Amino acid sequence: MSAKLSSLALLTAGALFAAAGHANAQPYPGFTYTDLGALPDGDDSYANAINSAGQVVGFSTVAGYRHATLWNGTTATDLGILPGGGDYSEAWAINDQGQVAGSSWSSTNDTIRATVWNGTTATDLGTLPGADASYARAINDSGQVAGWASTEGSTRAALWNGTTATDLGTLGGGSSVAYAINNDGQVAGQSALLPGSSTSHATVWSGTTPADLGTLPGGDDSAALAINDLGQAAGRSTFLPGSFAYHATVWNGTTPTDLGTLGGDYSEANAINNAGLVVGWADTLDNGTSATLWDGTTATDLNNFLDESMIDAGWVLTGAADINDRGLIVGEAFNNLTYQTHAFLLTPIPEPETYAMFLAGLALMGGVVSSRRRKTAQ
Repeated sequence: MSAKLSSLALLTAGALFAAAGHANAQPYPGFTYTDLGALPDGDDSYANAINSAGQVVGFSTVAGYRHATLWNGTTATDLGILPGGGDYSEAWAINDQGQVAGSSWSSTNDTIRATVWNGTTATDLGTLPGADASYARAINDSGQVAGWASTEGSTRAALWNGTTATDLGTLGGGSSVAYAINNDGQVAGQSALLPGSSTSHATVWSGTTPADLGTLPGGDDSAALAINDLGQAAGRSTFLPGSFAYHATVWNGTTPTDLGTLGGDYSEANAINNAGLVVGWADTLDNGTSATLWDGTTATDLNNFLDESMIDAGWVLTGAADINDRGLIVGEAFNNLTYQTHAFLLTPIPEPETYAMFLAGLALMGGVVSSRRRKTAQ
């Protein structure tokens, strides 16, 4: 899927939306919604990542504890914990080989350890020298894992090749964390600028060399939460001196772009695919929080694609966690009537090959179809 659309593609997408304006089932043909549910004995569930094959990972809550979960379609599998560990595990990433990265109680059940699952076999990745706990947040197709290790008073971004952890260093401060890794081994995260400082900037590491991505003009703080194979990073940045308010941000090199919100004060980008499509969440004018898709700087509330039955049943898409190169999106949905949270999958309509044209049509024909207000419990 190309990020550069020809004028013919734009016209074709516009025609798709002109026809969609007369459809009865939903306002646009955009996505089909799938409730992924939870583990058979679970309650809530959260989706954190999706690979190119459509496998989804995250976690379900079982008796109050999080269990790392893999979904193949709507079939949920408990990935388990490290041998001898306790009741807690989380899955945060999955590569195209089906390897899953996350965290689990250690075999001594006294700390958290970065973990990789091959099937339901969990491997403790260990931690940095002197650190007690470790957390894995990303894995690339080569099996490299990015995350961080921590001990009292110190947190450092880490890269694992197998079970060997490397301290990625900082921008000069005492702490850093890593949230994402691409297939070239570039790692994205954030780092403190000065010893003892609480100010951190979005950071990309090439090897152990960190690059400061900076902030939006006027901002103080930023974090890179995702990176694609082209080296584009996405995350969040403050945009006013001394303010805690932040906006979803994309960096091309060290050039940041403010992606804006859905009318509220805050937004955050959680993932960016190789076509440059970004997903995350944004505040709305009515102070709600909605799962959001950005095509360039055009923000689209993904709740616009829910049909009336889902809205009537109380569901609101509150956050999008990941998008793959086929345009499939995963995240979490909250039910205003039952107060449950469920992992969801959005599958693009039309087929993924023409999805770029569809998105262009959304921007082009945005005035054709009006958005509906989500219903909330009385």
